[in-house]
Amino acid sequence: MTLSRRSLFKGTAASAVAASAVPLAAKSLAQMPEGWSTGVNGQRKADLGNGYFRNPIVAGDHPDPSILKDGDVYYMTFSSFDSYPGLVIWRSTDLVNWAPVGPALHTNIGTVWAVDICKHDGRYYIYIPAAPAGKPWGIYAIWADKIEGPWSEPVDLQIPGCIDPGHIVGEDGKRYLFVNGIRKVRLTDDGLATDGEVEPAYDPWRFPEDWITENFAPEGPKLLRRGEWFYIVTAVGGTAGPVTGHMVITARSRSVHGPWEHCPHNPIVRTTSVNEPWWSRGHATLVEGPSGDWWMVYHGYENAMYTLGRQTLLEPIRWTQDGWFEAIGGDLSLPLPIPAGGTRSASAPALSDDFALDRMGTQWSFHAPKTEDGKRAAYRGSSLEIAARGSSPADSSPLTCTVPDRSYEAEISLDLLDPAAEAGLILFYNDKAFAGLGFTAEALKLFEYSQELEWAAIPLSTRTLRLRLTNVENVITWHYSTDDGANWQRHGTRMEVSGMHHNVFGGFLALRIGIYAAGEGSVRLRNFTYKGLTAPTNKVIQT
Repeated sequence: MTLSRRSLFKGTAASAVAASAVPLAAKSLAQMPEGWSTGVNGQRKADLGNGYFRNPIVAGDHPDPSILKDGDVYYMTFSSFDSYPGLVIWRSTDLVNWAPVGPALHTNIGTVWAVDICKHDGRYYIYIPAAPAGKPWGIYAIWADKIEGPWSEPVDLQIPGCIDPGHIVGEDGKRYLFVNGIRKVRLTDDGLATDGEVEPAYDPWRFPEDWITENFAPEGPKLLRRGEWFYIVTAVGGTAGPVTGHMVITARSRSVHGPWEHCPHNPIVRTTSVNEPWWSRGHATLVEGPSGDWWMVYHGYENAMYTLGRQTLLEPIRWTQDGWFEAIGGDLSLPLPIPAGGTRSASAPALSDDFALDRMGTQWSFHAPKTEDGKRAAYRGSSLEIAARGSSPADSSPLTCTVPDRSYEAEISLDLLDPAAEAGLILFYNDKAFAGLGFTAEALKLFEYSQELEWAAIPLSTRTLRLRLTNVENVITWHYSTDDGANWQRHGTRMEVSGMHHNVFGGFLALRIGIYAAGEGSVRLRNFTYKGLTAPTNKVIQT
């Protein structure tokens, strides 16, 4: 039995799809706008404003989407890895426009991978694979009586070596978690402990040996009961690596205990060429739309934009006469009709931040913080003070912000509240991959290739500096201002950062805007502004 995923874990009659799920049913391509529409701060927006949308539905690094339909409302959350507060829950009433509700996880339990969000007997649950320092991977649970929280402290289910939980209630009324492998374990009725051993559940469908994949790696089981059938939707092929590796497969059974029948149409979704607009597509969950049609949410890398991480995609499916389903979205760079029957909901809020409101978790998060780091941030009117930590961006646990756009501009004013403090604006993947500008009371610093270039330091006597980064499809230009933005000086070094992604540095992360505070004392953050720059259509790149 193969445990795994990633390098650590290798080893009811069918209904016709609603008219809204037929791509370009009513309009020709000539009538469609180029690229995406724009939301607040110029951020790209899926909703085109004419009854159609263009993927991604949640732009930027939002991998392993887990979605819950709760009456007329949908909730979704994603892997949060080393960011805390983590597990931000997003809300929608139309499956296309999404806005954050707030973070559900505040206690640091280590790296967090693909979760499952569900509701049972009126209570919300999130099942979390995590790896606390010094402990093996395992599954934790948190719960809340309201989606907004408060959420409970994490409960360790004591099933080491397991990731990627998928919750289902069996035909016997008992609760089960399916995990990587693909294996299952019965839960107690309250869902907060196991009631039995982890056991083999399903031997996934095997793709042909000559397909170019990362590895086999059965992972991300998500389960659905529809009519007399249980469906298990599984990812195989490896999450990253070759763009043709990741895929979606399915099987069905009349019992959660099997036997499971492979779908004759597998794989349901797979990237087959680097010429496609979305790479490494997989890790899917099925969800019923507002009008009773069906959709699939999964993640993918944008063609040639690995630095943005895995983004959330929405594709219509159709149930076939033989009781299976197929994906019918076609070329996901083209517009699709918005699911029928929903009510347009709020979309992603502004990223520009005057720090008057607490956005910790919903926008800002510390990277790999220590337990005591929750007290590093303090709001002071229209500013945010961050206590210094470490000596450089690498060990400072920077404050980070996910970005949705291929090209953008960001600025922030930083005040050193202690003469021994240091601060800066950076692009941060992890402690081995970052770039940007920093400053002390005596000098402006340059970080490139994940190290400080001491020879490039510029003498500068100030404890207040406004910094700007301009990212045009991974080509970075830096500016700095000593008079809070009245006058700007372009830094003499530009950078190209397209290599800062998982296939080079591991970790399944994305390149984020970061603010670091190092040295001693604290740093004040003021007036962060963000502007999405005109995004070109994600057309196929011929190779």
